[in-house]
Amino acid sequence: MRFASRRPGWRAPFVAGAILTALAVACAPASDDASPDQSAAAPRAPVAEAPTVRAPADAPRVGAAEDGPPAAADTLTVVVHRSPTCGCCKGWTAHMRAHGFRVTEVEQEDLTAVKAQAEVPALLHACHTARVGGYVVEGHVPAPDVRRLLTERPAITGIAAPGMPMGSPGMEGPYPPDRYNVLAFDRGGGGRVFAEH
Repeated sequence: MRFASRRPGWRAPFVAGAILTALAVACAPASDDASPDQSAAAPRAPVAEAPTVRAPADAPRVGAAEDGPPAAADTLTVVVHRSPTCGCCKGWTAHMRAHGFRVTEVEQEDLTAVKAQAEVPALLHACHTARVGGYVVEGHVPAPDVRRLLTERPAITGIAAPGMPMGSPGMEGPYPPDRYNVLAFDRGGGGRVFAEH
């Protein structure tokens, strides 16, 4: 991403600071204690707790052995690998449940091996990696895009919302949403725009 400015360098520290602040807030551990600033927020509908599995450090597999067409029941089951402390990942899993998906969460401190096993190109990395219906879903991809992926069944490895776009599912907040693309990618790292938001 390149920032154009008539005064070189003035915008980069501001943008970097804003991004780091947003990431710190979004990935802070979820808390049930409401601060005075949160009291005016709309109440959230209760979401049933999903099974959470603590993965051993030597178990990075995302399901790459699932070659071939998945069973029909598997198209609604999402297995998401995420950090145990990331609040925005918990928000994304709640979004997926609200859209009818069954979600199993696998908590891991380091997701590097998971992303490598899933063949997610480094430029597309986000904070969590999921597998659904034989595809990889990287980051804060909206549920309607995942449904479209499962309906169309293109010959790709998966789709990704790179980084942590503000306003994407799990990244909602009191700031203006980013415009972002969901990108399709394949094993060779090539990609194309799958959806625009």
